[in-house]
Amino acid sequence: MSMFGHRRPRKFHHLYIYVDERKERLGAIEEKAKRELGMLPPGECHPENLRGRFVQGTSHLHRKKEKGADGFPPLYIGVAVLVTVLLLGLFWINGLLVF
Repeated sequence: MSMFGHRRPRKFHHLYIYVDERKERLGAIEEKAKRELGMLPPGECHPENLRGRFVQGTSHLHRKKEKGADGFPPLYIGVAVLVTVLLLGLFWINGLLVF
């Protein structure tokens, strides 16, 4: 083992055995053509229509948005700042704290 010559692991490369790439490409071209011509049925499900649906359907993910950047709700941060200011004011008035 050398000090500077660390070997990197091989990258994972998986080849599918039972996949017909030509058939997939033709299917994608057909779907694109149908979409452009407006021939797709309205109830068909596409990945573009599914984006964000899971987050909207869950309640615990909405609570994370209400919290601040560090994970505390803004109310707790405001109360902590207010208590700190009041304590500093009391110490300054009593002469224990000199600026």
